[in-house]
Amino acid sequence: MKVVVLCSGGMDSVVALHWARGEHAVSAVVSFDYGAKHNHREIPFAAEHAHALGARHEIVKLEFVNRLFASALLQSGGEIPEGHYEAENMKQTVVPFRNAIMLSVACGFAESIGAEGLVIAAHGGDHAIYPDCREEFMQAMGDAMRLGTYAGVQLLRPFIALKKDGIAAEGARLGVDFSRTWSCYKGGPMHCGKCGTCVERREAFALARLQDPTVYAATESLPEKPIENAKPR
Repeated sequence: MKVVVLCSGGMDSVVALHWARGEHAVSAVVSFDYGAKHNHREIPFAAEHAHALGARHEIVKLEFVNRLFASALLQSGGEIPEGHYEAENMKQTVVPFRNAIMLSVACGFAESIGAEGLVIAAHGGDHAIYPDCREEFMQAMGDAMRLGTYAGVQLLRPFIALKKDGIAAEGARLGVDFSRTWSCYKGGPMHCGKCGTCVERREAFALARLQDPTVYAATESLPEKPIENAKPR
């Protein structure tokens, strides 16, 4: 199947790109610059992996998101919270309906270039905080894409049942160089080691029993998972 891959340059989407390369024909890779504090750090890695695989890479600018939406993740928002990635304060990093907007744009692009599928790296670890990463949303969005295109574009979500450590293990199997990926929401010169995405990244490598090639500004003990989020939702 000819597919378009959404790739931010983070470890999940980079692994999804390499997975797609082995399972399908990658027509293009799409990254979105929507004003996130870390876009400038992660998008170059998306471009690097796309070019290494010989795939077309497109960067779509969504300036209106930073201007109109409320989220700490955005340049227009407040400070990035620190702690466990399932903690209540991490909801500050949610960009409202982000995946729906990106998938809509990417779906129209996919049909325009003759692709039949769209790959997104949403995974089980996102479910506690991000409503537009959950399977119910993905099923509904997949139906909308299929019904709203002549090509019946399919939404492929290969990691929806995996946690981050499972993705790390899959990336290791595929030979992904994780040092050439970015996670930290703060977007500084190196990974902070303390924000939700850094904590999730550190935890994933530990649980997968893989060497973490990332350089962190802080490597103190990982915070415990919040009790209120201890059960899957």
